[in-house]
Amino acid sequence: MIAEPNAASNLPSQKENAVHDETAPESAVQNGSSVRNGNVKTPREKRKVREQCENVRRNSSSSRRVSQLQNGEVVEAVTLFEVVSMGKRAMQSVVDDWVEAYKQDRNVALLDLINFFIQCSGCQGMVTAEMLQSLHKKDVMRKMTETFDEETGLQYKKFMAYPWILTVTWPVDTDNKDYPLIRTGPYWKKFKANFCEFIAVLVQQCQCNILYDSYLMDTIISLLTGLADSMVRAFRHTSTLAAMKLLTAVVSVHLNLDVNKHNAERLYEVEKKRISGKRTSYRLDQLERKRKEYERKLLEIQNMMNAIFKGTFLNRYRDVIPEIRATCIEEIGSWIKTYPDGFLNDSYLKYIGWMLYDKQAEVRLKCLLGLQGIYSRKELVSRMDLFTSRFKDRIVSMPLDKDHEVAVQAMKLLMLMSQNCGDVLSTEDCETLYQFVYTTHRPLAVAAGEFLYKRLLSHEGDEEVQPEGGGKFGASTDQLKRLISFFLESELHKHVAYLIDSLWDWAGKFLKDWECMTTLLLKNAEEDGEALSDAHESALIEIILATVREAAEGHPPVGRGAAKKILSVKEKKIQLEDCTKITEHFIMVLPQLLAKYSTDAQKVANLLQIPQYYDLDVYRMGHLRKHLDALLGEVKDIVAKHSDMSVLEASSRTYYILCSEEIAIYSQVDRARTQLIDELMGQLNQLLDGFWQKEEGFCTDAGEISQMHSALRRVAAFHNAHDLTKWNLYDKTLRLLVFEMEHGSLPVLMILPALQCMYFSLLWQLTAVLENSPKETLFALRRELRCFSQICMCFLHHKEKDVREKAFMILCDWLLILSHQDSNNNEEAVGLLDYLPSTSLQEKLLLFIQKHVFMEEEEESKDVTEEEDRKDESCKLDDLHKKRSLLAAYCKLIVYNVVEMSAAAEIYKYYVKTYNDFGDIIKETLSKTRHNNKIQSTKTLILCLQQLFQTHAESQDSSSSVDFYSASFTNMKELARRFSLTFGWDQVKSRESVAMIHKEGIEFAFQGATGVGGKCLPPNLSFLLIISEFSNKLLKPDKRLVYAYLQRYIAEPLPCRGDEWQPLIWYRNSLLANEDEESSVLGSSGELSPVGTSKMSSFKRKLSNGSLPVTSQTEAEGKAPDLQCSSQLASAAGKRRKRLKSREMHLQEHLPFLCPGGLQRRYCKDEIKTDDVSKKSQAEDTTEDVDVDVVSADQDS
Repeated sequence: MIAEPNAASNLPSQKENAVHDETAPESAVQNGSSVRNGNVKTPREKRKVREQCENVRRNSSSSRRVSQLQNGEVVEAVTLFEVVSMGKRAMQSVVDDWVEAYKQDRNVALLDLINFFIQCSGCQGMVTAEMLQSLHKKDVMRKMTETFDEETGLQYKKFMAYPWILTVTWPVDTDNKDYPLIRTGPYWKKFKANFCEFIAVLVQQCQCNILYDSYLMDTIISLLTGLADSMVRAFRHTSTLAAMKLLTAVVSVHLNLDVNKHNAERLYEVEKKRISGKRTSYRLDQLERKRKEYERKLLEIQNMMNAIFKGTFLNRYRDVIPEIRATCIEEIGSWIKTYPDGFLNDSYLKYIGWMLYDKQAEVRLKCLLGLQGIYSRKELVSRMDLFTSRFKDRIVSMPLDKDHEVAVQAMKLLMLMSQNCGDVLSTEDCETLYQFVYTTHRPLAVAAGEFLYKRLLSHEGDEEVQPEGGGKFGASTDQLKRLISFFLESELHKHVAYLIDSLWDWAGKFLKDWECMTTLLLKNAEEDGEALSDAHESALIEIILATVREAAEGHPPVGRGAAKKILSVKEKKIQLEDCTKITEHFIMVLPQLLAKYSTDAQKVANLLQIPQYYDLDVYRMGHLRKHLDALLGEVKDIVAKHSDMSVLEASSRTYYILCSEEIAIYSQVDRARTQLIDELMGQLNQLLDGFWQKEEGFCTDAGEISQMHSALRRVAAFHNAHDLTKWNLYDKTLRLLVFEMEHGSLPVLMILPALQCMYFSLLWQLTAVLENSPKETLFALRRELRCFSQICMCFLHHKEKDVREKAFMILCDWLLILSHQDSNNNEEAVGLLDYLPSTSLQEKLLLFIQKHVFMEEEEESKDVTEEEDRKDESCKLDDLHKKRSLLAAYCKLIVYNVVEMSAAAEIYKYYVKTYNDFGDIIKETLSKTRHNNKIQSTKTLILCLQQLFQTHAESQDSSSSVDFYSASFTNMKELARRFSLTFGWDQVKSRESVAMIHKEGIEFAFQGATGVGGKCLPPNLSFLLIISEFSNKLLKPDKRLVYAYLQRYIAEPLPCRGDEWQPLIWYRNSLLANEDEESSVLGSSGELSPVGTSKMSSFKRKLSNGSLPVTSQTEAEGKAPDLQCSSQLASAAGKRRKRLKSREMHLQEHLPFLCPGGLQRRYCKDEIKTDDVSKKSQAEDTTEDVDVDVVSADQDS
């Protein structure tokens, strides 16, 4: 049925199309050359055949003749595939050469083109052709097959490329592995472009005559259709791309013919009117023939288009390969845009609509890009009504696509639909799409910002039509009000920075109109009856702050974008201009805004952040000094009015920004700052004097407590950014805190700011002392530091939760600062002030974390079920945030070696239990500690598991063994599995750490073993099940080393009674996994395990669920006797002893911690001798040992 590859096919001469006689040689093409015999066995025969075939093709390929040196011989005639792939010649010239060859001998040239397509598919096989002659239809269909020859390992593809039947032969192992279209790199990317260009230019050059000879296109279309039906991916992909590009080129030819036909018809009508009815005109007859010729060509072109579309597209647009589907959809979009009269109908649009649901993002993206080209043209949109109504919902949902690029292009398509399709998008659709301005992916947010701006904020005629009373800001005022309304209605008030960033690229000019914004804020209700409401004013102030930040910083807000944007020279220039504009405007306007909203804490806190974006050099201009005085006066009044921490911190930062010593206004601002702090300290001193004058030293008046609280908060806010040491704030706060320690009667409102003030005071003293100070000052400061630490330790047990948490946070930060001081300036000061926490302090810190972070979580889940229903969700989130802050502060002490790393073992115990709330913090701590010290971090992990195991064992009945079914044991195994996953995929990098876990685990498992020769069951033997979770992280050589280390603890013969020894057997199996030798030992039923290997899979499944299989009585009766089991185990171990001897030498060299000097192998008295091992087996063992590749541990670096 299928011709063998050694059966050459003849191409006899015949008369074709009544044009001329053509004689084709016996042909079979191999690597671009005609082959007489398909089965060429020797290189000499190949060269002989190639030279013979090149003589036939020399005339047609003379222009492509290039000399190449191959095997010492000069081979001429570079193939068409090589010419196109190298791309060194213009494609027009290459196609012209081929057309010229086609005119001389179309069979040879067409075979060259056929072989070009085959080679572009990456096929290194052979093409054989036979003429379709005197064959019945059934015989032809029987030849259209594809099969595989098992004997030769070759794959055959027979298909018809009219007027030939082609046979392609290639090795089956190269069909899908690699071919030009999927290869990476600039060379193959250029090849794909050259391939597509070649097809386009070929059709363009043949459109005058050859295209319509009923020979060339029939053959090419038959060839590509046949290859597109192949099971081989390379053939399908390449032929589909070629067919789609061929149809694209044919569509262009169709358009040209259509234009020429219309021109000919118009000329015919004009000429017909010029002549009389009685006379005939040669010109008229000529135009009539020309018109009919165009009609004939158009009909042929239409047939070609239909043949390609039905033969290739309809079969391949649903191909299993996404690249093929994407190619089909990309090209049909091109056809619709290029030739809408022929393709812009529902019969073709439906394919794009269907593929919008494709699973691959690449295909969905091509659909959206194709639709963008259609919806961008208004003249085409009117013909898309049915498609739009059918697939609109799908397109509206696609901005939620998991692929970012698909989501962005879907939003851009919806923008085009909104512009050109009228009211196709409903109000609900638009409201859904507006919310994408708050997404974290900036390209999608920017596309949504364009949609929001053009659909909602910007209306046609805004620039020309000015509303009554709007003045020069009429259009901007309307846009601002619409933006404010949208912001308030979206109910995402904390995301104003995201909203402004999304609109910045489209509404930058409008958003930089700060004059309009501030004018709208300062406008009185008497002047304009439509003044803003309080909510609108708050929203507008937030928008002003966000626009000022965006203009001054020039990069997206936090959370949108991986890093800060690198600005170009032009962008930096714009940024500087914006900063100057901001400064010049708000220097004059900000004092007025602060005066108007001085009583509103939220508005004032936002407005006071604007000065940090000033260009302070602008203040050098003398006429602006009066505005500075006004600003400082307003800030001073605001500090006196407010006790809100956000307002006070913003005020303090404003003074800090303006008090830069490099600018001219420093002295003026410094005087104002000193005057303000004097007043604040005077108020505080007065309140403290009144407080201490009372008999019991405690005031019960709520008003006095509130005044004291406000005064301390103001001082603490300014002490954070300014050095207030000369006001002796330390002694004043120390007296308050000592009083609280002794009596415990101060309100929380006084304790918290006093503790904060004392902390800031010590920080400023520490900074000054490190620069330059005598020893007396250092000793005094040292006493103050220790006193402050004692106060914080005392407050860890305070009855108020807020005080406890504040003291813990300050103490952690304080310890971190003291243990990491800069010694460049004063090493003596660092030595005196260096302070590491004592063991008792470390225990108190750890106990605090366990009690107030982890334990309270359990108590709430058990006892406070009714309160959970009443508790507000925001309160729960606030509590969780505080707990995360406490845990993060303590973990920093572990990471920076302030407390011992072993303390992390207590934290790791809660990794699985509290994974949703604290998993990221614990995992980051584990990563950082491992980076600091691999071995110590590993010991901490194994210590955590050991402590959990001991707790579990103590909770069990002393008379019974460890319960493998309990939840605690299952949790231990899960925790060990999570720990194992943290080592990643690089086994070499984690080699030393994993080996240490096995070493420590084995020692712990056999700790406390009693009895003669270690025959009694070790109490911690079940711990081997825990560390078996780390066996898959061992390298093969290290598994052997760990196994050798395990053998030191195993008594021989091993007592194999019951399931209590199953942990050891399972652990040994995990070490011997993937070893051919070991599997032969383990694979014998009953030789190693009393339960047999047939039960091992069941044991595995149950073990993964935290339990062990229960051995039935029947199974127990069928087991081998204990003595036989013991002897077999000992025999297996004895056979491996010689094999492991050389590996122990590797162990000592590369993993020395696995071989402690004092540790000796313990042998049973009845050890079985293995001296009868033959020399041959010893030699084999030695050879195998040499092949073992032990990777050095120092490769980690």
